[in-house]
Amino acid sequence: MTTEVGGGSRVASHLGRFGGLVPAALYFGLFFFVPFGLVICFSFWQDVNYTVVHHWTLENYHYFLGQPAYRSTMWATLWMSVAATGITLLIAFPFSYWLSRYVPSGLQKPLLVLVIVPFWTSYLLRMYSWLNILGTKGLINTFLEKLGIIDQPLTLLYSRWSVVVVLVYLYFPFAALTLYSSIDRFDWDQLLAAMDLGASPLKAIRKILVPQIRPGIITAIIFVFIPVLGEYLAPQIIGGTSTPMLGNVIDNFQKEALYARASSIALLIAAFVIIVLILFRKSLTAKEAYGA
Repeated sequence: MTTEVGGGSRVASHLGRFGGLVPAALYFGLFFFVPFGLVICFSFWQDVNYTVVHHWTLENYHYFLGQPAYRSTMWATLWMSVAATGITLLIAFPFSYWLSRYVPSGLQKPLLVLVIVPFWTSYLLRMYSWLNILGTKGLINTFLEKLGIIDQPLTLLYSRWSVVVVLVYLYFPFAALTLYSSIDRFDWDQLLAAMDLGASPLKAIRKILVPQIRPGIITAIIFVFIPVLGEYLAPQIIGGTSTPMLGNVIDNFQKEALYARASSIALLIAAFVIIVLILFRKSLTAKEAYGA
């Protein structure tokens, strides 16, 4: 009887400890691990006459990596993602620093709301609004022509850098909110003490502030870099057909019913994302993130 009671209590203890994980495990199992497993399988199968044949092969990877155009698109996607992430952080960090340190607490929340106001509108609408800003008859060209700075409209659309500019606009709120939440918990007395001891403001920020908010910086990088890596709508609308990213290649393969080849590229992106997460894993521990 004692053994049965002890066994029942242990079962109840385990259910109490891990029972809360069951809904999440079922959800992620059905909507993440199962689809991801299918993508892995598809990437090693073949497309034959618009049908996926369950023949295991590396041909999809050989095809993608063997085509100079696809390799060029892959490297372009990487440098555009790095550039968009870097520029976003260069803008978001001083903004978050200014907001946390110099803006009165009563105004900080309204300003944060303004940062996320673009999310209240459709993603597609925000994309097309940039056509009216960067187009030949858009806001920038019209303004420069009226000032007499240019005689002919500048070609601001359909280039990789125009896509980078729009990507920075799209993902700035992710970086700003993440950095603000980290900087807002910082003890400013440490920065003042460093400057009292002779450190310049920039050196104090670099030596005192940045190391302590490193998890927030890494999180902001991940929140921007990973979604930018898989972008396809911004390059398609702003960059046109001449400046594709890997997301556009996947989309094109999907439209042509080449699901195996599309899956191989998707898996390459996923593998790169996993590598990035592994490199940053020490900066994403719960202890660091919450300053415990």
